[in-house]
Amino acid sequence: MGDSTSKIVVGLGPIAAEIVAPILGSQFTYIQDPTPADLALAQGALVRAAFKFNKSVFDSMPNLKVIARTGVGTELVDLAEAAARNIPIVITPGSNTNAVAEGAFAHILHLVKRLGPLTKLVAQDQWHQRTNYPVADLAGASLGIIGYGRIGSRIAKIAEAFDMKVIAFDPYAQISDEIKVGSLEELLSKSDVITLHLPLTQETTGLFNSESFKSIKEGAILVNCSRGALIDLDAAYSALQIGKLAGLGLDVFDLEPPISHLIFNHENVVLTPHVMGLSNQATIATYEMAAQGVRDVLTGSKPQATANLENNIDRSTK
Repeated sequence: MGDSTSKIVVGLGPIAAEIVAPILGSQFTYIQDPTPADLALAQGALVRAAFKFNKSVFDSMPNLKVIARTGVGTELVDLAEAAARNIPIVITPGSNTNAVAEGAFAHILHLVKRLGPLTKLVAQDQWHQRTNYPVADLAGASLGIIGYGRIGSRIAKIAEAFDMKVIAFDPYAQISDEIKVGSLEELLSKSDVITLHLPLTQETTGLFNSESFKSIKEGAILVNCSRGALIDLDAAYSALQIGKLAGLGLDVFDLEPPISHLIFNHENVVLTPHVMGLSNQATIATYEMAAQGVRDVLTGSKPQATANLENNIDRSTK
């Protein structure tokens, strides 16, 4: 527990003190594994993306003045409760842009080059069956990017290096006329590979369902490093079974850890446990940005980004 003059900031989820304490500075005491007594005194919280910040957590932290999420998603935060208590939620946009973009492209390469089934083929002494798994090329293929923010635009630059034809759809982002398409259906029908970089909203939940898969180009590959609930896995499994979908890459799931699904055992599926944005560099940058956001709010400065309230609210304590 900190001394009487310092502001207490707690970590909810594992966030290393050696990374965030130097950013917070000597005015703050950072407690990595807080007790209930620490929570009751805490003015700031650094919160891992998987941590559920519900009303009971708010109730346990009566002195809380700011929450900083390691990422940009806020679906696990009780936003109504935060608003009622006038507590800003600091987010960390851009800290893992490169990591997620590279991760999505790793999924794409894995699926296009059939690395999963070919690895098993060699390991199981089935070399003679290698012609059963034709390897495709990225050069000349169309990449459809849904969601053209920081990560989507970074994906586009990577794709250009592979001589892919990039198209993008995002009704809210600025996209050059050279790659912009007018509708989701147009993108689905033209894309050999599709990658998702969307927030989870009421509008986007279940975006890829049985109807969406009917619009997809025959034999397309779909990668989701965004939010699990964007895709109906039952519909995706059916699309894989009939060959409408040639491959599926998932780094995110509706529930995490996910409930086992038949699709997990399909040879044209690659799965990772929501770690594509957690490279070493990205993790450090995310934690540092979150710590800086808490420091800003508690010292009366404007944080770089908040998800819910105005950035200029003064929550400093004297």
